[in-house]
Amino acid sequence: MATELKLPEVGEGVEAGTVVSVLVSEGDQVVLDQPVLELETDKAVVEVPSTVAGTVQSVSVKANEEVRVGQTILTVTEGGDAPAEPAEEPADEKPAGEAQEVETPVPAAHREDAPPREGAETGVLQAAGARPTPEPTAQSGEDNGELLPAAPSVRRLARELGVDLREVPGSGILGRISANDVQRFADGGAASAPAAAAAGPAVQAPPLPDFSRWGKVEREPMSGIRKATVRSMSTAWSTVPMVTHFDKANATDFEALRKRYGDRAEAIGAKLTPTAMIIKVVAGALRRFPDFNASIDVEAQEIVYKKYVNIGVAVDTDAGLLVPVIKNADRKSMLELAAELGELAEKARDRKLTPDEMSGGNFSVSNLGGIGGHGFTPIVNPPDVAILGVARSSYEPIYNRDTGEFEPQLMMPLTLSYDHRLIDGAAAARFLRWICAAIEDPFLLSLEG
Repeated sequence: MATELKLPEVGEGVEAGTVVSVLVSEGDQVVLDQPVLELETDKAVVEVPSTVAGTVQSVSVKANEEVRVGQTILTVTEGGDAPAEPAEEPADEKPAGEAQEVETPVPAAHREDAPPREGAETGVLQAAGARPTPEPTAQSGEDNGELLPAAPSVRRLARELGVDLREVPGSGILGRISANDVQRFADGGAASAPAAAAAGPAVQAPPLPDFSRWGKVEREPMSGIRKATVRSMSTAWSTVPMVTHFDKANATDFEALRKRYGDRAEAIGAKLTPTAMIIKVVAGALRRFPDFNASIDVEAQEIVYKKYVNIGVAVDTDAGLLVPVIKNADRKSMLELAAELGELAEKARDRKLTPDEMSGGNFSVSNLGGIGGHGFTPIVNPPDVAILGVARSSYEPIYNRDTGEFEPQLMMPLTLSYDHRLIDGAAAARFLRWICAAIEDPFLLSLEG
């Protein structure tokens, strides 16, 4: 029996990707869970496994082609016993990290023990475009074979809350519906509108001229990373009113401390870099200044304060800028941060980061000091409300009031870009001055951090 293998959901909010390489050919034998495709999503390259075993009858995609979730990538003639369909989780078991179960009566049409309608499918998302008109009697977005842009856990939550997913506007990419969208709709609040809609009508760029009129040109498609950068930076610039605050920290003792304990980091296979140490400083600052560890929920008119400290770190790679996230940075020592940062940076350069390793950040650090420059203005990455930029340190003559003389001191330029909707100028100045003070006197981290 021939089975079409469709592109599954490869990450939260990921609707499409670019084929890096096809790992099988017509006539090849494949087994269950064997990687058949390498797919470049917005920020990572992931392997797509086969969900069936058998012989590859045809390959429907090729390298550098964009494919969408639900699109056929292979046709496989199954050999032997077909793998059993995975059973849906029992209602009283939920993986760690998902929303708390809500004890809400569920209509019979939504119960998991209700027989599926003929032709219904699960596990595949509907591609962007028109949705079929639902029957008047349908009560769920999964009924009547209709497939909606929502993860299985979100569809399940909708069933439990008695919410019709067709009535919930999604706030994610291409209208993807999140658990928060469903919960807000169930609570009677206004469902989240897509970010672009909330920001008002998009400003359209003027059409480009015909550059070939003046000479030879060459075009090449954007990589997945570049596409993601275009989207995120355009959204950030058009939706976040940003201000940048500048300061300098005397990093003379900070650098001496780094060199003094560098051997301890090397002993555990890590490198004690200025970035790793700055992450520790920033983690302490975020605990002391909670507004910088928050996000703005415009629709609900609320400020979301996070009780955890996850810090994204910009990593320069041949493929573009990647931002892996160090989770619970405030709970880790400088040596632990140095080791983890080194591992994540290496994975970023090798394009081996997982979607989870690039999500969940509250604040970002971008250090260009190793390249050069006197300063720069980094762009806030929503839903974060601030980002720290670090430029190259250099020795400057600093006046010493005790001796009455100028002395050479290593000064580190710092810039803080922030969302002015939540952060006021005075708060930004205090936040960055605290970071400067912690760099100038590292003991402050133990005293106040």
